[in-house]
Amino acid sequence: MRRREIIVFLGSAVLACPLAALAQKAMPVIGYLSGRLPGDAPSLLAAFRQGLSEAGYVDGQNLTIEYRWAEGHYDRFPALAADLVGRSVDLIVAAGGATATRAAKAATSTIPIVFFTGGDPVAAGFVASFARPGGNLTGVNLQLGELTPKRLELLTELVPQARVIALLANSNNANAERVIPDEQAAARAKGVQLPILSASTQGEINAAFAKLAGLHADAIVIGDDPFLSQQRVQLVALAAQHAVPAIYPQREFAVAGGLISYAPSFAAAQRLVGVYAGRILKGEKPADLPVEQPTKFELVINLKTAKAIGLTVPASILARADEVIE
Repeated sequence: MRRREIIVFLGSAVLACPLAALAQKAMPVIGYLSGRLPGDAPSLLAAFRQGLSEAGYVDGQNLTIEYRWAEGHYDRFPALAADLVGRSVDLIVAAGGATATRAAKAATSTIPIVFFTGGDPVAAGFVASFARPGGNLTGVNLQLGELTPKRLELLTELVPQARVIALLANSNNANAERVIPDEQAAARAKGVQLPILSASTQGEINAAFAKLAGLHADAIVIGDDPFLSQQRVQLVALAAQHAVPAIYPQREFAVAGGLISYAPSFAAAQRLVGVYAGRILKGEKPADLPVEQPTKFELVINLKTAKAIGLTVPASILARADEVIE
């Protein structure tokens, strides 16, 4: 190699080093704010990463994800959100429902936020409208409040003799108070009583199930809530122990041995969150991205559990099931 070529080569190498370092430094960072435990529901994280990959982003290659886990303690959200803002992340995914979204919104008015929530984001003040969110927030709304009356209807069809159906909710979930009146109205329309049980710890879940006999509850609806979802093994075990028919807010409950679940596809919704996060990183503005809503809903029945508690599932429900576990 000639001397001139060596100089050019070395000069190019020297220039390339700082450019590579700059590229590494410029790698976008997403803050992922969740109410769950680390390692809980890995399929949802896989779906989120799939959505990101469809937008051209892969964690560890051209993107970094900073995870923050509230582990069911919703009072941690403000500090976790503030920590992400302090680290100057490029985008926050508020995957812990309305409480996580509210904490992220309070922490920043400039960093884009993509939420994953069950309550009405307009009523909660997160966006101006579904079609034109405005501000720095957009995301996926699961319409969970609207689904509880449907679950109640399914449960009365499954247990037609039921006169008292309990509802287990987490009082620390900001969305719970807003949807309970609709759930009570749906219960009255079906001619059943709907006592409300609250639980935000494992001990309170045990105590709630211990009250079922005193309430003469014929069945129970498990409310939509990240903490309750991560306690699905405990909830399914207690329902089996008390031999009480229960309907759940996610497919994962039925897979874990729960009797029946009716819910949107959480995996499909998480993929949408990933897609939106990628589009915003590429330059689109949250204000211009309409709030997405799920189009796929899953009815899953566990016949093994039905047999174990001596319950016959009506053919009318079996015919509508998307999945039957035998």
